[in-house]
Amino acid sequence: MEDEQIIALYWERNERAISETEAKYDRYLQKIANNILNNLDDSRESVNDTYLAAWQSMPPHKPGVLSAYLAKLTRRISIDLFRYRTRAKRQASEYAVSLEELSDCVSGGSTPEEIINAKALADAIGVYLRAQSQQTQAAFLGRYYFLDPVKEIAAYLGVTESKVKTLLHRTRLGLKEYLEKEGFCL
Repeated sequence: MEDEQIIALYWERNERAISETEAKYDRYLQKIANNILNNLDDSRESVNDTYLAAWQSMPPHKPGVLSAYLAKLTRRISIDLFRYRTRAKRQASEYAVSLEELSDCVSGGSTPEEIINAKALADAIGVYLRAQSQQTQAAFLGRYYFLDPVKEIAAYLGVTESKVKTLLHRTRLGLKEYLEKEGFCL
């Protein structure tokens, strides 16, 4: 079923929208959730919560790209669940590793000033990435948005893991330099 038809089912409040969404996007959403949570049961819970969030948000939202909208919901829900589950214990996941890699470039955003500047920071990162090659953009987004392991990014781009690591390292250094030049305190 096409995305427009699935969105129309949500707007009609037809429960078939959820089953159609699951049939089309479940594997994709499971991958995103599992990259963050590193636990199949928690990933399943997160994806189920994504279906509920989609049901509750359409209407009024009418996403232009359903897959991106669902990915955004899944990421948010999975990150919230990750934070909740790891307050008392620390566990390795692609989310934790990705955050650690970016820690030198971007601060945590816990003060009011940092929270207010988050939009400007996101815009600046977008400007920087748009000036990079498609390969660099794909590697950076794969690693830090979709939280894909370096091995999967290398396979997708058709390069070695070492090349991806080097590319990401250079991109982080360039991003840090760019953000400092733009006046962001890191």
